[in-house]
Amino acid sequence: MSGTKFILTTLVASMVLAGCASVGPDYQRPALETPASPGVVVTQNKLAAVDYAAWWKSFQDPVLDSLLDEATKNNQDLLLAAARIEEARAVAVGANSNRYPSVDGNLGATRTRTSENAGKLGTGVSPYSKDFQLSLTASYEVDFWGKLARADEAARARLLAQEANRGLVQSSLYANVAQTYFSLRAADAQLALADSTLKTRQENLRLQQRRFTAGATSELDLHVAESEAAASDISYAQAKQALSNIESTLAVLLGRSASAIAQPVIARGSEIGSLHQQLVMPADLPSDLLNRRPDILSAEQALVAANADIGQAKAQYFPSVKLTTTAGYESRVFQDLINPASLLWSLGSSLAQPIFRAGAIGAVVQGAEARKNQALAQYVQAVQGAFRDVHDALNNTAANEQVNVASERRVTALKDSLRLADLRYKNGYSSYLEVLNAQRDLFQAQSSLIDSKRAQLSAVVSIYKAVGGGWNKPEVLASK
Repeated sequence: MSGTKFILTTLVASMVLAGCASVGPDYQRPALETPASPGVVVTQNKLAAVDYAAWWKSFQDPVLDSLLDEATKNNQDLLLAAARIEEARAVAVGANSNRYPSVDGNLGATRTRTSENAGKLGTGVSPYSKDFQLSLTASYEVDFWGKLARADEAARARLLAQEANRGLVQSSLYANVAQTYFSLRAADAQLALADSTLKTRQENLRLQQRRFTAGATSELDLHVAESEAAASDISYAQAKQALSNIESTLAVLLGRSASAIAQPVIARGSEIGSLHQQLVMPADLPSDLLNRRPDILSAEQALVAANADIGQAKAQYFPSVKLTTTAGYESRVFQDLINPASLLWSLGSSLAQPIFRAGAIGAVVQGAEARKNQALAQYVQAVQGAFRDVHDALNNTAANEQVNVASERRVTALKDSLRLADLRYKNGYSSYLEVLNAQRDLFQAQSSLIDSKRAQLSAVVSIYKAVGGGWNKPEVLASK
């Protein structure tokens, strides 16, 4: 069995030597010029676990929480991302396995008959023969140049990239579900406002009809009231249409069936005003918050993989060394198969050095370097996009907060204006047109206030998405 020991010793020594050298560049993160303001300093990306659903608890709306859970279970984009992770994991396992010896067990049995007229048989020798084999065959490619190590590095990086992509899909899904839910609650409020306004206009119309019949008002006031009632009817129909479209959009995000999308039944939780009161905004964003942003993580891992691909490609310039060995038993008689006299073994090696490939290897190397440049550009774009997203989200949030405060003041003022206009009309100091104008202005201001609350909620959700999954409570300051 000394041959077998020699084989095993050779394999172990080869595996040790394989880790000594790797051609191709080692990965180094690109140095990027980044602003020094809070929340926009990229330091070291780590695939830290992020609880994308935790931030939404601050709204204290169980219905929103349940919708996010439903989307997590059923959304097709998220299921697709999970399947891609499994595919990348399988590829990574396969790439890593190439770094180890492959061992196959062989069991064979043959029965042959040799021609008696071919002159190959001795006198009295039977033309029939049997052969039995039981052996193990091992083969191993010595990774002197790090080709297999680079392949393993690239596969693991692509797995990490797919895991980060799933985080991107999940954070985007949560943001879309939440923003659509906020739009739904805003549409509910708009429909309720349109319904209230329609009832007011219809009551005004009945009042003007009675006054016209009694001769207490002009035909102009009657027609104006009719026009306002019709306009309110149009607004109500449009609000109802918008609400139905938002419900179907949310049903798709939740991954519901086609029949459920056609006739969506969406639970309701907090009203838009209550959700707005629960709104929190960051007082300051920590400098490393963008490091967990999934698209940046994914882009960097893609760059790591592309860098490792260059090493794989350059390794093709160098010779490949393969070792093969077989050890087992062979006998013409099955009963003698497991017998020391039946032992067989062999040890072989091969070396292949590319001599002429007509520039094929160089083309592969150039292609790998070009893909790395593409990955680098995509990484830089991801970082730039992250800074832009944070800047725009913070800017939009601040602007929407100012709009909301001003809208609340305007609604308060217009309510007083309507009250005074109604008193002037009842006391004969002004026409009915003044009352209608005040009602119209108040309706538009109340509608704008609802939309400003929705817009501010949506803008803060954009901050959640921009920083890669929200922020912790110690890092927030109530907006109210």
